[in-house]
Formats: sequence, structure tokens, C-alpha cells
Amino acid sequence: MTCRYKEKRWDSKRLVGSGGMPSSHSATVAALAVAIGLQEGTGGSLFALATILASVVMYDASGIRLHAGRQAELLNQLVCELPPEHPLSNGRPLHDSLGHTPLQVFAGAVLGCVVSYLMRNSSPV
Repeated sequence: MTCRYKEKRWDSKRLVGSGGMPSSHSATVAALAVAIGLQEGTGGSLFALATILASVVMYDASGIRLHAGRQAELLNQLVCELPPEHPLSNGRPLHDSLGHTPLQVFAGAVLGCVVSYLMRNSSPV
């Protein structure tokens, strides 16, 4: 969505790719945890498991994957500076949009919680 707004073009790869605002992975696991909490209650082991899963996914998105993407960006810059005769100079660039900033993860989590809550309250019981 932000690609469309900023660059004035639609990039369908952004729907299934990594990175971007908001984090769809964070939205999904947050929605799952909230849905389980609303349906089963927050005292059960299923809610605890969903909350732990959400925490791991969001930590991974904003920590490990974000830093891996930044490393890929730096490696791509280094490869660009290699002389043309170097064996690595004509390789494909590494994918550098892997993770999310903490704001993107937070926005995804909020979106997931809101959507899950609205879905629960809009559907007949």
C-alpha cells in the first residue's frame, strides 16, 4: 500500500513479499491471538501458545529479519564496487527488504487486533 502512495504505482509483488507497512505477518499472528482470546478466553493454553507464537514472529520480523535485510543492502553496495572482472560482480543482488521496523510491526499488530475484534463482533454468534 505505501508503495502505491509514495511511488504512484502499483507493485503486486509487495502483496506477497517481505517488508513494508504494515507487517502482514504481525497482523496475522496478532489477529490469531485476539481471535483465540475472544473465542476461548485468555486463561487457556491455546491463547498462551498463540501469544508466544505472535511474540516470536514479531520479534523475528523487527529484529533478525530487519538486520539481515540491512546486511544484504550493504553486501549489494560492496558487490557494486567490485571491478567488472571479479566473479561476484555480475551476480544477482540480494533481496534486502526482509524485515520490518518496529513501527511497521506495531502497526501490523494493531491492525490484526482491530480486524479480529471487528470480525468477532460483526458475525452472528
